[in-house]
Order: sequence, then C-alpha cells, then structure tokens
Amino acid sequence: MEPPPPQSPRDEHPHTHSHSSTSIPTTGTCCKCGGATTHAPPSQSPTSWPDLSSPPAYRPIRAPALNLPPNNTQAIILTPVPQSQEVPTITPPFHFQIPSKKITSPDDIRKFHDSPTSKNFLGFIVALSESIRGRKISDPSHESATVSNIVSIIENLSLWVDQIPPVQQSSRYGNISYRTWHERLTENAESFMLQFLPEDLKPSTIEIVPYFTDSFGNSSRIDYGTGHETNFAAWLYCLARMGIIKEEDYQAVVARVFVKYLDLMRKLQLVYCLEPAGSHGVWGLDDYHFLPFIFGSSQLIDHKYMKPKSIHNEDILDNFSSEYMYLSCIGFIKKVKKGPFAEHSPLLDDISAVPNWKKVNSGMLKMYKAEVLEKVPIMQHFLFGWLIKWE
Repeated sequence: MEPPPPQSPRDEHPHTHSHSSTSIPTTGTCCKCGGATTHAPPSQSPTSWPDLSSPPAYRPIRAPALNLPPNNTQAIILTPVPQSQEVPTITPPFHFQIPSKKITSPDDIRKFHDSPTSKNFLGFIVALSESIRGRKISDPSHESATVSNIVSIIENLSLWVDQIPPVQQSSRYGNISYRTWHERLTENAESFMLQFLPEDLKPSTIEIVPYFTDSFGNSSRIDYGTGHETNFAAWLYCLARMGIIKEEDYQAVVARVFVKYLDLMRKLQLVYCLEPAGSHGVWGLDDYHFLPFIFGSSQLIDHKYMKPKSIHNEDILDNFSSEYMYLSCIGFIKKVKKGPFAEHSPLLDDISAVPNWKKVNSGMLKMYKAEVLEKVPIMQHFLFGWLIKWE
C-alpha cells in the first residue's frame, strides 16, 4: 500500500473560503492565500478604506519593524533658507524674570515659529554661521574680555571632570559621578555670570543662569542632546540681547567659545557615558549635536580642495579635524561608533554626496529649524523669559 502523497502547506490547515470576491473580505482573511475564511476577522482590522482602492487581500499580522528615516524630508527641502538677523539689544528699564516652559503642543510650536522671537533667535544662529564662513578655527579673531572670560569658565568646568572621576558601576550608560559634576556647576553658575556682567546687568542672573545650567545635560536622566545644545545657543543669544556679546565677537564666539563647549561636551559624554537625549538612532544626524555641523559646513564653503565627499578620506580627517568643526564631528563619530560609516551614519553619508558646502550649510540650517526648533519633544523644555519672549 502506497503512503499518502505529502500534504502541501495549504492542506496542513484546512479551512473554508471563497476566492471569487475582489472586495475586502467581511469575514476573516487567510494568512496563507488571502482568501476569505469562515472565521471572524480580528477586531482591530479596518472595516473601510475611504478614498482608496481595495488593499491587497493579504495583510501581515504585524508590520515589519523597519527603522525608517524621518518622512518630512520634502517639507525641509521646500522651506526657505533661514537668513541672518541683527539681535536687538535691550534698554532700561530691565524686567528680568525667572524663565519658564511654555511649549506643550504642536499649536505652541506654530505660535513660537510665527513669532519675531523665533525668527530672531534662528537669525542669530545664521549670523554665527556666517561669521565663521571660510575661516579656520585658528584664524585670528577679535577676542573681547567677555569672550576670554567665558572660555576660562568652560576650561574650569573641564578641569572639574578630572577632579570628579567616574565611579565603578554595573550600568553601561549614565555614570552617577556626572550628578556631582552638575551639582557643582549649578552651585557656581551665578558666580560665573557675575565675573563678566556689568553692574546694571547683574540682576539678569535669575534669567540667564537656567539657560546656562541646562546647556550641559540633564543630571537626573544623565543625558544630553540637541535641546541642551540649543540652550547654550539661547544663553549666548541672551548675552547678545544684553549687548555683552557684539557682532564683532561672533567669530570668536564660534571659534573660541563654542569649540571649547564642544570639547567639554565630548569629554562629558566619554567620561560619564551620557545617554543621548531623544536620539533618532541611525537616522539622526548625530546622537548629541547639531550646531557644529552648521558652523563646520560654513567654515568649508568655497574651500579649494575639500569637498563634502572628503569626509571619507582618513588623511584629511587626521590632518584637518583640529581646524574644521565638521571634520572634527565626523572623526569623533568614527571613533565612538563601530562598523561601516554608511550603516551607523546614513544621513551624514548621504550628505557627503552633495556637490558643495554651501548647499550642505543651507540644508543644515533648514534641517535645524525643522528637526530641532519645530519638535515638541525637544522644545517642550525650552525656556522663555524677558530676554527670549513668549509672544
């Protein structure tokens, strides 16, 4: 007696269905052939498909877990390039106040971005970017006493890291010694500000200290991200609003102050293993920073030899990272991330195919507006007071 023929996959689980209907099955859907079964459909299945033709009969039980890029690329491309603006300086009487959070929803974001405050703050970022255009970090720049003072403050903060070593702990991220460092920062922040504030502006500490202390990460979560970096830019903007930082200082603010800040943040990230705050994973520009890509691409505009694709040349990274922030960022990413660059940083890899640095810079500015300043999860922590008004 011959053994029965082997069953096909369809025969293993017999069921009743009809293949004649082309409309969406009102009963269940066979997960193998897509026909309607006698079983009731799962309760979460959609019952109607307005304005769409009928979907394919087969629908997987769950969507594949793909790490897709942000879907607003087209919106970013179509937005105009932000333009630089002069920062209006305040005049007496002064009404300094403790700044507070105001943004909780997309409607608040829209209100903020329609305001003169938002446009001027972004215009300040653009002006900083333009001040470093075509210049190396080591190029001579006007360095005021205030700029020198701020640089020494950041150097002081860096020395504290050496004095507060990380403790041994089981978790990989978030060394609790960072909280000790941050506590010392908070305790000394006001006295730091008083080092360079003129007498009539000393009451401003109640407003500018919160921006400063929020610039170096969050002590409870032991993390750091583009929102904290934006707070540092907001602190610099407040100093510009008070006339403490002037336009002739902008190049030094980027090449001296911001470069020192970037060095400090990398040190904090490595020593205390700060978590990235709200990382986009591989589809983000970088786990921690955004502004150095704006300033760094501006530095390289019209460079004779280095093009966006030069980031793939190890010799260029080794020899010029100390002079160009963009190359420094790429070098740092390659140091801390393993594997092919195109896999762990696909967005930066794509940008390297852009023909010139001017396009990279304008794209970065548009992306900063869309991906940082227009994102509720980031901007819900942003502070508003008298210097940066909620209008």
